[in-house]
Amino acid sequence: MPSVSANFARRLITVIAVSMSAFHLWVAFVGAPDAYVMRGTHLAFALALAFLIAPGLGGRAERVSWWDLAIVLAAVAAALYPSASLTYIQNRIYYVDDPRLADYVFGGALIVLLLEATRRRTGLALPITALVFLGYGVTAGGQSVGIMLDQLYLTTEGIFGIPLYVSATYVMLFILFGAFVERSGAGQLFMDFALSLAGHTSGGPAKVAVITSSLFGTVSGSAVANVMTTGTFTIPLMKRTGYRPAFAGAVEAVASTGGQLMPPIMGAAAFVMAEFLGVSYLSVAGFAVLPAVLYYVAVFMAVHFEAKRIGLVGLPRADLPRLRQVLTERGHLFLPMVVIVAVLLSGRSAAFAALFGIASVIPTTWLRATTRRTFTLRAIVEALESGARNTVVVALACACAGIVIGTITLTGLGLSFTGVVLALSQNSLLLALLLTMLAGILLGMGLPTTPAYIVQVALLVPALVKLGVRVEAAHLFVLYFAVLSAITPPVAMAIYAANAISQATLFDTSWAAIKLGLTGYIIPFMFVFAPALLLIGDMATVSLAVVTATIGVVCLAGGLHQHFFLGTARWWERVLLIVAALVLIKPGAISDLAGLILIALTLASQRWVHARPLRSDRLAEIPTRDAAGKGGS
Repeated sequence: MPSVSANFARRLITVIAVSMSAFHLWVAFVGAPDAYVMRGTHLAFALALAFLIAPGLGGRAERVSWWDLAIVLAAVAAALYPSASLTYIQNRIYYVDDPRLADYVFGGALIVLLLEATRRRTGLALPITALVFLGYGVTAGGQSVGIMLDQLYLTTEGIFGIPLYVSATYVMLFILFGAFVERSGAGQLFMDFALSLAGHTSGGPAKVAVITSSLFGTVSGSAVANVMTTGTFTIPLMKRTGYRPAFAGAVEAVASTGGQLMPPIMGAAAFVMAEFLGVSYLSVAGFAVLPAVLYYVAVFMAVHFEAKRIGLVGLPRADLPRLRQVLTERGHLFLPMVVIVAVLLSGRSAAFAALFGIASVIPTTWLRATTRRTFTLRAIVEALESGARNTVVVALACACAGIVIGTITLTGLGLSFTGVVLALSQNSLLLALLLTMLAGILLGMGLPTTPAYIVQVALLVPALVKLGVRVEAAHLFVLYFAVLSAITPPVAMAIYAANAISQATLFDTSWAAIKLGLTGYIIPFMFVFAPALLLIGDMATVSLAVVTATIGVVCLAGGLHQHFFLGTARWWERVLLIVAALVLIKPGAISDLAGLILIALTLASQRWVHARPLRSDRLAEIPTRDAAGKGGS
């Protein structure tokens, strides 16, 4: 089939992507239009870019044909039809007035093209999931095709629902902010900052990976993107300093995955959570901050204990950047993130905070000569294009998830599923949590984080709330396992990305990642049983929960990596540490006291075991020194 020139296709993609970013910046500045106009335009841009970036039935980067351009026009028309028919849609009575022929044509076309675009950009799992729910709706769900079309296309309860709203208003702006921050040179700042802080310590390169990935994750929100950005430097550095390739890849994968859980920005699902909970994004960040810190404390200490166990040292100080020099030359690049936090704390919306953050990036680079020439006109265009390109997957996933949510809402499947979970768990909260954990990991293996979280909110969260879990804890619980699926075999995308750099085997890296990230699988249970970890409760309760939880995750890291503060941990010491960690999960004075006693026994055992060789060595040295005439008592 005749194709357009590659140069024309590239320019067309750039024009559409830059136009998409400019549209969202303008809307953030002047205010959002009608819901259909805002969400429809956002989806139209995303569909156009998806079919141009991955043209052809194979979804590969090939020459764009005239057929692809026709598909783009059809997708844009289908996405914008509700906006063009706004008066008609607002005046009709949904579920009562029969859809018109044009509604069937454009609605059916949008559903088909949305599923195809999502397949090209995310794979088969999400489109198949949406098709299964569509099939359920018109068969077992007992809904007619007209009612399904009404729900999914002619109301804001389906494709144009809350997930797409969040993508269009918040996520797009924060991804755009991340694109500008990357172009400012903040990536080099993060790396140099981490090297100056931890590069000289035991296992310094691995600690650098943890710190850098947590910082970069706050502006990335994607585990795979985080791995491919920071891992290209940290993984080879870890291998050169003595870490096994599998462990090096696992450190980067686990640390990068946590970026979606780390405030102040987190991943796209956090903005969806704020809408579902009906609270500000700042409140969600507040709930998430302590569990995220515990996650990174556990990974950091696991890296430290592993380095101590195998005898690794840090990098020479002479080869590392000086902290003062790093902050002097590039420290000002932290300011845009400070601006976002300050605006959020002032009570403004997340979209307003993102807009201020974006506006602050370029002036911030003018503060030092080292970064003053960073933003040329070409760099600004590249940032605008990159932000739009990176939003495409999120927008398509959110729109496709809208099909699932719309079907669940229309058919009442959510209530039925709640009954199933309650029946299987026999009203046992722990069993219900374990079932939810497995479902979250399974869903996350096939779906991007945001749709995996959205589906769980509809199917699993109501059951947890009915069993007495606080709604904030229930939402964060399912989010954690949607995120952790990125390091859970067999479909562990972050590990695949890390292995591409480390050249380790999947099994070895997966096993190392499970040990490193095991605390992440336990932390959700901790904040369900101790909501104080979500900053819910009085100061004394929160403080006690933070202290005991921190001690617990450190013990778990030591038990899993065969080393604690006084030296290598014997098998019985590892058992004591793991049991102490698990005991400290349960809130209560008795369990906390039991955990502290087990830790004390571990330290006493370590002190006794490591002291014995020292005393015998000294006794063995005494006769030798006396015989040589150089000692004596």
